[in-house]
Amino acid sequence: MNQACDLKRCFLCAHSLPEWHDAISSHRKNLEFKKGEAIFKEGDEVKGIYFVYSGAVKVHKKWGSDKELIIRFTTNGSILGHRGLTNDKIYSVSATAIEPTTVCYVDLDFFKWSLKVNHTLSYSLMTFFAEELGEAEQKMHDLALMPVKECLREALMKLEKQFGCDEEGYINLRLPRQDLAQFTGTTYETVFRTLNEMRDEGSVGLEKKRIKLLGVQV
Repeated sequence: MNQACDLKRCFLCAHSLPEWHDAISSHRKNLEFKKGEAIFKEGDEVKGIYFVYSGAVKVHKKWGSDKELIIRFTTNGSILGHRGLTNDKIYSVSATAIEPTTVCYVDLDFFKWSLKVNHTLSYSLMTFFAEELGEAEQKMHDLALMPVKECLREALMKLEKQFGCDEEGYINLRLPRQDLAQFTGTTYETVFRTLNEMRDEGSVGLEKKRIKLLGVQV
C-alpha cells in the first residue's frame, strides 16, 4: 500500500504542479529495502527514478578494479537514479540502503512525461545536476589536495549539516568506518587512525559507530 507523499520534501512532488499530484499518486509505488540491500546497481538498465521517503542511502561508484567511492548520502525527499537519464539508459552509479529505507518509485516514461508537463520540475532538476557537478568537482579537489584530517572533518561537517544531530550531539547517521573511508577516498586503517587522533585532540567524540564534532578545530 502506498504511503502518503511528503509534498514539501519529495523532489518530485515539491516541484510539480498541485494538479499533477493525483497523476503522481496513481503512477508511483512504495518499495522497501533492508539495510545493505541494493536499490539499483551500476550498469543496470534504467527503468525508473526513485525518491527517498524514509531512511538513508549511499550513492557509490566503482573506483579502479577493487575500490569504491561514495559520492553522496541521501535522505528523505532526495532523488535517486537521475544519473541514468542519458542515451545509454544505464545507471552510472549504485544506490544502497544503509538503514531500513522506503522509496517512492516511478517508471522512466512517467518521469519524462512529468518533466515535460512541469517546467519547475525540469528547471529544478537542471539546477540539481549543476550543483551536484560542482560538489563533485570540489570533492575531487579536496581528495587530491587536502590533508586526510581536514578532508575527514569536512566530510563530517557535511554529514552533520545533512542529517542533523541527536540529543547527545552525535550525527544522526551511524556509519561503518569503511563507508567513511570510501566517502573520503582513503583507507579503513587511515580513517580509524585519524579519528582516534581527532578524539585524542578533542575535536570529535566517538562511541562505536556514533561520531560527534566538538569545538576544537583540527
